[in-house]
Amino acid sequence: MTKTLSWAAPDLARPFSATLLFLAAAVLRAAGEGLARIAAARAAAHAAALETDETLASVEFHALHNEAGAPEGALYVNGKLVAILPGVARL
Repeated sequence: MTKTLSWAAPDLARPFSATLLFLAAAVLRAAGEGLARIAAARAAAHAAALETDETLASVEFHALHNEAGAPEGALYVNGKLVAILPGVARL
């Protein structure tokens, strides 16, 4: 007597833990793609900010008591007062 073997895949349902693993993987993939988009946008904004930085046209320092009208130890960049350096007589 011979027995016929079936080579078809069994009709077993996937275990619930496997479904949870697939769901967790999909959520992590989506989160990774979202973070990648945010990182790309921030990198592009940072690169654009670096490109638009002003080049230094002039840097001036007015020493203590040397010039009337200028604050003592004043540091100017492109004609704008950026700092006052107390106690600094020359650079």
